[in-house]
Amino acid sequence: MDAVWFGQLSVSAFFAIAFLQSAADKWMDSAGNIEFFGGHFADSPLVGLVPVMFWTITVLESLAGVVSGLGAVMILFCKGTGVAVCGVALSTVSLLCLFFGQRLAKDYAGAAVITSYFVVALLGFAILAE
Repeated sequence: MDAVWFGQLSVSAFFAIAFLQSAADKWMDSAGNIEFFGGHFADSPLVGLVPVMFWTITVLESLAGVVSGLGAVMILFCKGTGVAVCGVALSTVSLLCLFFGQRLAKDYAGAAVITSYFVVALLGFAILAE
């Protein structure tokens, strides 16, 4: 085990945990989440698209979490990073979608939080390229 290997495993596990938990919450309480997001986007041009956006981000987060988890398993047992790179790529797409929504909803504090996750994704690409 070395520092690069542990960093690769950690970034994959980080996104697996983050997106699997977020997606699971959305799947288990879709009605409550759609209602919340309807209020969150009430004053934005996206208000009519809330259900479509919700299911799109739920599927994206599910894919990002599953692929990141598989990437962590591959790093752990096979030392390959290809699946993990795909997981970080899906995570990045999910984060960009979330960031776009937060900015249009004028939730600048929420957008700032997403920025920190985005930095982890960029660092993940760098360490996975080793």
